[in-house]
Amino acid sequence: MDRVAVVSEQLPHVPYGALPVGGTVRPITRWGTDVMHRPQAPVTAYDEELARLVADMVATMYAADGVGLAACQIGVDRAVFVFDCPDDSGRHTAGVVCNPVLTLPEGKDRQLDDGDEGCLSYPGAFVECARPDHASVTGTGLDGSEVRFEGTGMLARCLQHETDHTLGTVFGDRLPTKARKRLQKQMEKAADEYPLDWPVEE
Repeated sequence: MDRVAVVSEQLPHVPYGALPVGGTVRPITRWGTDVMHRPQAPVTAYDEELARLVADMVATMYAADGVGLAACQIGVDRAVFVFDCPDDSGRHTAGVVCNPVLTLPEGKDRQLDDGDEGCLSYPGAFVECARPDHASVTGTGLDGSEVRFEGTGMLARCLQHETDHTLGTVFGDRLPTKARKRLQKQMEKAADEYPLDWPVEE
């Protein structure tokens, strides 16, 4: 998920341990690529290969100035995402979620936030996308133990956005036709700023 505002730098809250470091920045896969539009294969092995993948995802997310990134966004068919994102109080939470399961409020507890949303796989474009203003996700961490994250504001949006990626859904799928066309125009206008190997540096 792309940032929609500049947020203050601070150490993130990492309840299940720090994000892995030392990864390699990879080119970000764009909408239209098959892997972006199908449900991702579940994580079944919590091994060195997964650790290397997640480290690369973290490095790529930070290089692209994002707040979340799913494995399919670097072309890997695996149901896992990473994030480092603020909630509506400004506090950052960071984590890794494999095989995420999303829970959203229902009934009178369900309030929509129609703020702007963007995607690193459709860079340079933002439009309003209504989503519940609170979300929680359960899954497993890098070592296979259970994890749970919840949040409000941008964090709620991020948890929903990244879980969608593991299910083969991009946020453009949730937009009405006019908003999707507006998003496309913005992306095309900004295309020169985001070459196909972005955010890899020469």
